[in-house]
Amino acid sequence: MSTPGLRLTGYNPAVNAHSIAIIGGGNMGRALAGGLVRQGVPGRSIRVGEPSAAVRASLEQDFGCSATADNAQAVAGVRIVVIAVKPQEAARVVAALRPALAEHVPVVVSIAAGIEIRSLEAWCGAGVPVVRAMPNRPALVGAGATALYAPPHVSAAARARAEDVMRALGAAIWVAAESDLDLVTALSGSGPAYFFLLAEMMMQAAVNRGLDPEAARVLAVETLHGAGALAHASGDLARLRAEVASKGGTTEAALRVLAGESGLAPLVQRAIDAAAQRSRELAKQFGAGD
Repeated sequence: MSTPGLRLTGYNPAVNAHSIAIIGGGNMGRALAGGLVRQGVPGRSIRVGEPSAAVRASLEQDFGCSATADNAQAVAGVRIVVIAVKPQEAARVVAALRPALAEHVPVVVSIAAGIEIRSLEAWCGAGVPVVRAMPNRPALVGAGATALYAPPHVSAAARARAEDVMRALGAAIWVAAESDLDLVTALSGSGPAYFFLLAEMMMQAAVNRGLDPEAARVLAVETLHGAGALAHASGDLARLRAEVASKGGTTEAALRVLAGESGLAPLVQRAIDAAAQRSRELAKQFGAGD
């Protein structure tokens, strides 16, 4: 389902002076604009709809894009629209764009967490292809992981266009079912916080036993960064863990404690389940309803 051969490098804006609109210039919208520019998309090919004058000025200065307070103006004539607003704002923002979307029929990509395709299609109107995407916070530094889903009636060309844009934030994969995005939210969307929490706990445990707090912080942060780099280079998590945990060594002793009587795995499972359930609740709370 994915189209790994397509990339935004070499993107040709001649088809339309403005080919991409981002609705919402907050953290993720800004990261997407910056990522697109770094991949070779001219800033003049990007429009951003954003109510804050200060944010608009910053986007225009930093990336050379066109920013406007009028969302309908932002989407006029573009090939793809990214909805980068909070879930509680999605219904109002997208429904207001319905006339402009009906006129130009771009691909709409929503990164509003938890908002389902059925709600987005109801707000966008008939005939507008809709794709859901779930990026995570490392996208802010170009190291994101994004999962995408589109219903079967969305064309391969529309899927490819959506994937190309989201790759500006980092890696992008497709999932087979929309319900998978609740698990994606729990795994990669919320996942960075789990690693940060573990690193905090490791740091504090060392401080509790006498290590200098600044030394503990630096070591925890650099260990987190280095472990991520190793995992990214290899992808085989079980092998990497085994290579660190030599038999009878210090790591093996620590891992035995983490396994414990009840084990770390059931706790992690409960955490993933809780986050996924909250994603489903958000869909019901802010969606279009039955």
